[in-house]
Amino acid sequence: MLFTDKQKEFNDAMQKYHEHKFYQHTYTFISLVNISLEVILLYLLTTLNISWILLIFAFFIAYFLADFINGLVHLYMDNNDAYNSFFGVFIASFHLHHKTPEYKNNNLFLIYFNESGAKFWLAPYLLVLLFLCTLEINTLLLAILIFFGILSSFAEVSHYLCHNSKSKTVLFLQKIGLLLSMKHHKHHHNEDNNGYAFLNGMSDFLIDKIAKKFYGGYKNNSDKHYEMYKGEDTSNR
Repeated sequence: MLFTDKQKEFNDAMQKYHEHKFYQHTYTFISLVNISLEVILLYLLTTLNISWILLIFAFFIAYFLADFINGLVHLYMDNNDAYNSFFGVFIASFHLHHKTPEYKNNNLFLIYFNESGAKFWLAPYLLVLLFLCTLEINTLLLAILIFFGILSSFAEVSHYLCHNSKSKTVLFLQKIGLLLSMKHHKHHHNEDNNGYAFLNGMSDFLIDKIAKKFYGGYKNNSDKHYEMYKGEDTSNR
């Protein structure tokens, strides 16, 4: 059986992932960092001198930004095939979410914790944000930035519910546009190079244009790389 170079690189990366606990422990460490910082920032948010109206305004601005920025990260990762790079093991592990879209059913707090571990970029963002909280900056901007950080982790819960939940409450929240619906998200799995946003999908109109301009899609590229992989899947799928 012949492997392409990228399929071999993918398999080698996943073999490292399963042979060395370091990689799995790294996810746990990043989760601990992200969640701990989010708890601290949430507390600091309650101490801000800001009206409820501005706080609600900040929340919805952050909601769009979290949907958009996390969608862009998803776009980049879905099309990233640098399996021999420093982060190559984590890139390969990430690609398996297309192989097995549905998660194992789990407690939502555990999903929030586990999935935050894949957000390597979020940890430095939250650390910088914690430093900014010590400075005298605009409270509205600070509220937006804090909400953005927390919603970036919550986006993973919305994605999980999209694939796994049929509860009436979740379906209602999806219907009114607060959570990602399967009707919207199925385009990402059934088609190619679109539907990357996964908090509620409101920014896909913009991300889809960026995707078509800069990327060729994953169906005939990164999705092909795990075709010859017969090993264990990642922990939550």
